[in-house]
Amino acid sequence: MNITIIGIGHAGTTVAADLKAKGHYVKLLKTSNLLHNEHYNELIRNGGKVSITENGAEQNVIVDMITTDYEMALKDAELIILYVQTNYQEDVIKKMNPYLENGQIILIEPGYLATAYFIKHCSEKELIIVEAESSPIDCRITSPGRVSVLFRNICNPVGVFPEKAKSYALNKLSQLDYNFEAVDSVVEAALHNPNLIVHTIGAIMSIPRIEYSKGEYWMYKEVFTPHVWNLVLSLDGEKMNVLDKLGLKRLPYVEACKIRNSHDDSRDATDVFFEYAQNSSPKGPSAPNSRYITEDVPEGLVLLESLGKILGVSTPTCSSLIDLSGAALNTEFRKNGRSIERLGKDIIEVILNDRLLVSR
Repeated sequence: MNITIIGIGHAGTTVAADLKAKGHYVKLLKTSNLLHNEHYNELIRNGGKVSITENGAEQNVIVDMITTDYEMALKDAELIILYVQTNYQEDVIKKMNPYLENGQIILIEPGYLATAYFIKHCSEKELIIVEAESSPIDCRITSPGRVSVLFRNICNPVGVFPEKAKSYALNKLSQLDYNFEAVDSVVEAALHNPNLIVHTIGAIMSIPRIEYSKGEYWMYKEVFTPHVWNLVLSLDGEKMNVLDKLGLKRLPYVEACKIRNSHDDSRDATDVFFEYAQNSSPKGPSAPNSRYITEDVPEGLVLLESLGKILGVSTPTCSSLIDLSGAALNTEFRKNGRSIERLGKDIIEVILNDRLLVSR
């Protein structure tokens, strides 16, 4: 398949190398000069070579094109995978719009309901939008031009818009060999983004430890003590209340984690999470103002709180976490956060009604 990956960070580079190794034609687009410049320059110097390590074995692959040119990157792409931090999704989508072609599939990794931005800015194009709960590969850039695979999801749930394109989209995505499975809506996929729960609570509750350790820290292994886990359960309950109100499946965070991460249906879901946390999770964050807060609070928690207000669902834990993180980092996260008002209430109604219309 002809695939374009937008974003040259940890996941974008690793998935590009992985898909190239599987025989696909892969283009990689760098969207700005904010991050990964040395890594990008190394890839250019070496003709697109990426060294990918997994389970101690190293493989070198040559990505077909690495560019900063949106037009060149998007031309003739059958599948576009959007791998930029969610804070920057809207700006990148605006830049993509002139070069998008009818019939293209856009896979957003992860979504946080970015489908609304495509409807808002690309309404004249006939696109198929797929929102993933999380990346199929947990990975890191270890040095310029080199990446390491930490963990591969067993299953990768996605929502598809419009609903009528679900079968076609899943058939095309099956060529990637990532075991994609459909959930009922892109809204469901957005709210099951694991970063909404564990990044936010984990990073906020880790601020003293990060500062004390001077960044030498492993959040997943340390922070989720029994009392912090009570916060996870409380925030997760608010998320499920919103899903309930929308007529979507009430699925706990740990059960969604188990679907993504375990072959064994009989295992306790909480045990599955803690096994991942101890054995496969990435190190960090190394600073209090990491993207675990600066991305997932305004893009995730603000979205959940905003949906709750529209639906009449109380979200006190969510709101408190927004307030606490804002006070700690001296930032007003609601100001530019992913609220229903910013996404467009009428657009959200279009997304919700799409599923209902097809099911009748």
